[in-house]
Amino acid sequence: MSEILTKIDIITRPINFEKFKAELAKIGVSGITVSDVKGTSLQKGYIETYRGVNRENSLHDRIKIEIVVCEVPVQDVVDVTRKFLSTGKPGDGKIFIYELANVVKISTGAEGYDALKDEK
Repeated sequence: MSEILTKIDIITRPINFEKFKAELAKIGVSGITVSDVKGTSLQKGYIETYRGVNRENSLHDRIKIEIVVCEVPVQDVVDVTRKFLSTGKPGDGKIFIYELANVVKISTGAEGYDALKDEK
């Protein structure tokens, strides 16, 4: 396995997700995983009332986008992310980039880049 496999995790607001997803397809990203998550960081919380009791909620609704790339340049994914998901305000999120040791496709046993390719 000589290809470099990279995992990119993006935690952000769900705003502009559909445009972002379409732009990822244009640069060659063929698969993503998206999860609804809650998180907190430097962004301040808000006060909510539940059954007459005020409480501070510091968790914000976000999405986590997971992408694994080999041929698509990581910097292209970062550039598209910043272009389509940035509002310039606190809470835009983070991009985490990891080098992967391997990927194994469960159905076929294919490994590395072959596990990421579509079967046609």
